[in-house]
Amino acid sequence: MVTTVTDVLNIWNDLGVFSYIIPFLLIFAVIFAILDKTHILGADNRAIQAIVAVSIGLLSLQFDFVSEFFAIIFPRFGMGIAIFIVLVIMIGFFFPAADIKKMNWIGYTVGIGVVIWAVTSWDQWYSYNGFGGWFSENIWAIAILAALVAVIVVVTKKPDGSSSSVDK
Repeated sequence: MVTTVTDVLNIWNDLGVFSYIIPFLLIFAVIFAILDKTHILGADNRAIQAIVAVSIGLLSLQFDFVSEFFAIIFPRFGMGIAIFIVLVIMIGFFFPAADIKKMNWIGYTVGIGVVIWAVTSWDQWYSYNGFGGWFSENIWAIAILAALVAVIVVVTKKPDGSSSSVDK
């Protein structure tokens, strides 16, 4: 007997809803929307667009790469959203609303961090020339380099927003 939400989610997991059905629906919807918006196959070929989107959606699930990657990236994405919300709330305590609108970099930083975290956690990266292992070993060196580049960009900007590089 199903008594809790956890039981329902576990049953759905056992049936493959999270490994196959939801990834297929997501891939199908994105591919179909791209084909429909770009009119690559013609504006009136919605049946062909659907067939192509279904084919790509099913082919992408063939070897479990997509299912494994989605199982890694989306929980981390949820945690990234939580971190982003906490940072925005905390910044809202200390800065006026006009300054908060200038802080888009927080969202970009959290988003890039989530993608890097997911990619380095994905076991498939270890089988492709050890990129995941190299990246996880050198993460701090890369973070320091990125911080230095960010500081240089901020320091060399003129107040009007243009770069202080030599004019041509």
